[in-house]
Amino acid sequence: MDTRAIIDLITETSSATQEQLVTILGSSEDEYLFERANEIRKQYFGNEVHLRGIIEFSNYCRCGCLYCGLQVQNNSVERYRMEPDEIIENARQAYEVGYRSLVLQSGEDPYYTADMISYIVKEIKKIGDIAITLSAGEREYSEYAQWIKDGADRYLLKHETADEKIYDRLHPHSSFNTRLQCLQWLKELGYQTGSGFMIGLPGQTLETIAKDILLLKELDIEMAGIGPFIPHPSTELRDAQTGSSLLTLKAVALTRILLKRPHLPTTTALEVSTGTNAFNAGANVIMRKIEPHKYRRLYDIYPKPLKNEKSLLEERHEVETYIESFGRYVSDTRGDAVEHKA
Repeated sequence: MDTRAIIDLITETSSATQEQLVTILGSSEDEYLFERANEIRKQYFGNEVHLRGIIEFSNYCRCGCLYCGLQVQNNSVERYRMEPDEIIENARQAYEVGYRSLVLQSGEDPYYTADMISYIVKEIKKIGDIAITLSAGEREYSEYAQWIKDGADRYLLKHETADEKIYDRLHPHSSFNTRLQCLQWLKELGYQTGSGFMIGLPGQTLETIAKDILLLKELDIEMAGIGPFIPHPSTELRDAQTGSSLLTLKAVALTRILLKRPHLPTTTALEVSTGTNAFNAGANVIMRKIEPHKYRRLYDIYPKPLKNEKSLLEERHEVETYIESFGRYVSDTRGDAVEHKA
């Protein structure tokens, strides 16, 4: 069976083997792959693009991820924490300029207790009809349960790589099994659950990437962030190669074709590394930093250029103009999970 036939089969059946995915990832049928992914994206989302505002509220982290600039061993980072009321005010300002979906993201920072995060979630919910995604790493089941009860809608926890050996080598503070357990808890509790992975981690193969996509399918995720690995000069992987943008786009497209319904962003890492986006490969979401500018440069997971400081309203108009430039428009909805079609 040729590559186009395999792409068509996966499109029709929403089922794939690891071998089939590897064949497509290694083929040169990129244009056809992106074309089919775009067709499915349009079936599920039309020409809407969902805009998420990210409040990166702390760059403290207990973890030692070998690729991350926020790793606990990095003493060159200027650390910061936003206080709960500062986060809530930031969310209020974002709501006033039209954001209806917010991502509250931080390093794994135990300073923020379960009750503090509950307070933040409940107060933001009083502002208006805002969808809240939490992204605060691995926590206890009881904490996840408390936050969804208090109003959190979604949780983003990337699995990073489905290769257990690579995962455990890059995450000395945790394990692949622990990460999977957290993702399973989130699904069990009813969160709209997001995961995702990096392209280009040292030791990764096409077989690994295929396993990543199949894991997203197994978890039945509602969101997936797929971006290229970008080496940070203050980490052990400083001399590693940046992940392939083309392979990243192919992974996004395959995820759209196989899973159909998840929200798939064009990740910041992809925009930073190549200046490109994944909207023509099946993506339907864009994320933008909205925390105060004094913090943005400090949330330094990987190197990225600093932009001129503008108001939240100016930044929102800028991203709207960008999206309209290729024939799409920003959705005015919260962008909740798409249900499975019968």
